[in-house]
Amino acid sequence: MLAFRAGDARAFETLVRRHRDPVFNFILRFTGHAARAEDVLQETWLKVVRSAPEYETRAKFTTWLYTIARNLCVDSARKESYRQTASLEAPMTGAEGEEGRSLGEALPDEGASPERGAYNARIRPLLERALAGLPEEQREVFVLREYSGIPFKEIAEVTGVPENTVKSRMRYALEGLRRRLAELGVDGDLAEDGKTVAG
Repeated sequence: MLAFRAGDARAFETLVRRHRDPVFNFILRFTGHAARAEDVLQETWLKVVRSAPEYETRAKFTTWLYTIARNLCVDSARKESYRQTASLEAPMTGAEGEEGRSLGEALPDEGASPERGAYNARIRPLLERALAGLPEEQREVFVLREYSGIPFKEIAEVTGVPENTVKSRMRYALEGLRRRLAELGVDGDLAEDGKTVAG
């Protein structure tokens, strides 16, 4: 980011290549709508470009980036609040007009073994449904931690709440997911770090 601020355009390409997918996954899970997630992602990168001259290394770049993405997600949710949010199970229209895929099917599967892939294929839609049922602040912490790999300390900076509150929200999220997945017929415990089902 410092190289981009200094005028190196190729540095921006590196940032996008490195962070696009995890940031998109966070936005997609936050908004629940692929087309809106693409719009918010574009706004996020535009804001990075516009804010480059003022960028300072007070925090890690990822903290700054996810803070921008989160704030834009919140703004987008406010703008869309009068509309009924599409179910995670409902077919959606993607950025390229792909129809009929649920949110769970649109999410990338990061190179799992065949056994793990089969397990994820069965669990993923149930996890997405359970995740959608969590309160927003718990879902946000779970997604940032488990899908984007952001440490609790950085999540606290992104969300603007104390680290202990973030950990508490994660604990409640895991408990809520365990309960909901049990109701949906998924056996086994959700690991403390969420990896059992987040994969």
